[in-house]
Amino acid sequence: VQLQAYGGGLVQAGGSLRLSCAASGRSFSTYAMGWFRQAPGKEREFVAGISWSGGVTNYADSGKGRFTISRDNAKNTVYLQVNSLKSEDTAVYYCAAALSGAFIVPDKTEKYNYWGQGTLVTVSS
Repeated sequence: VQLQAYGGGLVQAGGSLRLSCAASGRSFSTYAMGWFRQAPGKEREFVAGISWSGGVTNYADSGKGRFTISRDNAKNTVYLQVNSLKSEDTAVYYCAAALSGAFIVPDKTEKYNYWGQGTLVTVSS
């Protein structure tokens, strides 16, 4: 599976973005998908994930109520809607794919098998 993340950019605090991750290759619908982010000087951290069926989602506390993950298996794409952005949301955002059970959404980087190249989100205050 090859992943291409896009949709990042420069946005003012309080603004919104929709990040997208397009997958190529077979069996996209059998992978759980996750979004992670990495700020300068910090470790990569889990942001949100969704099961391969789309029926289960998981969010880090930092994004609950502000971020929404969704997927369209017909389009081989996963989305991350990010609202009410804060300066601390500035990071490179990565999408990733994990082989997992139907109702499992991993939140650890080592559980993910494939990674996209990242898209930069910069929030200005």
